[in-house]
Amino acid sequence: MAREHILPACPEPSAPTGPVRTCVGCRKRAAKSELLRVTAGSDAHGQPVVVPDPTATAPGRGAHLHPTAECFELAVRRKAFGRALRVTTGLSSAPVGEYLDSHEHQP
Repeated sequence: MAREHILPACPEPSAPTGPVRTCVGCRKRAAKSELLRVTAGSDAHGQPVVVPDPTATAPGRGAHLHPTAECFELAVRRKAFGRALRVTTGLSSAPVGEYLDSHEHQP
């Protein structure tokens, strides 16, 4: 006997609309538009770094992060950037920290 899937009359008002992603810092799900996308890149010396991608247009694998110092620190402490971006060598997250600092103080 097949079970019927009963949909609620109204969707949850708190449910995010559009694509949903998980923050690599706090591991909470949020709308893609609320999160900052980061990708793996390289600095001026060719060393691998995590690069902010606010327009979400950079090619390659990306990870998402709430644009807060708390989530950034959690991601660094958990070494989440390396796992999410699948980079095994020493990955510096300094560019993302600088980006968040510069945008945190703007009105």
